[in-house]
Amino acid sequence: MIQSILRKLAHTRYVQSAVAERADLGAFRERPTPRVISGLWIIGLSYLIGWPAVGALGMVSVYWKNPLIITIGGPLVYGLSHLVFMVGVYFAGAGHARVFMKWATRMAMERWLGDDPAAPPRSDSPVVPRKNASGP
Repeated sequence: MIQSILRKLAHTRYVQSAVAERADLGAFRERPTPRVISGLWIIGLSYLIGWPAVGALGMVSVYWKNPLIITIGGPLVYGLSHLVFMVGVYFAGAGHARVFMKWATRMAMERWLGDDPAAPPRSDSPVVPRKNASGP
């Protein structure tokens, strides 16, 4: 069943273009702009605001025996961290994310379905063997 789902995915335009273009991580070799760097810092800040702050609010709520602190403050702080994350993504841009996702798609499909993911399944075996770098 999983193989059939993977085969259907392999025939989508996105996967076929990723494999045909031999998508790689070449865009990461370029020096990032100050805007991208600031966006990545803002994204990192959002992770510090997210669950650690909610956890801290939970501990304060237990210490002060006031459940309203976590009940109201938890979602507010988490929502704030999500907004900060979205601002960071805006500044960092989607270009690098697209490059990474295309590369990851190509690598996953080649690993799971062999060298040519768009090829029809072999008739002698229901599963296409994976390439193994450590042996035959």
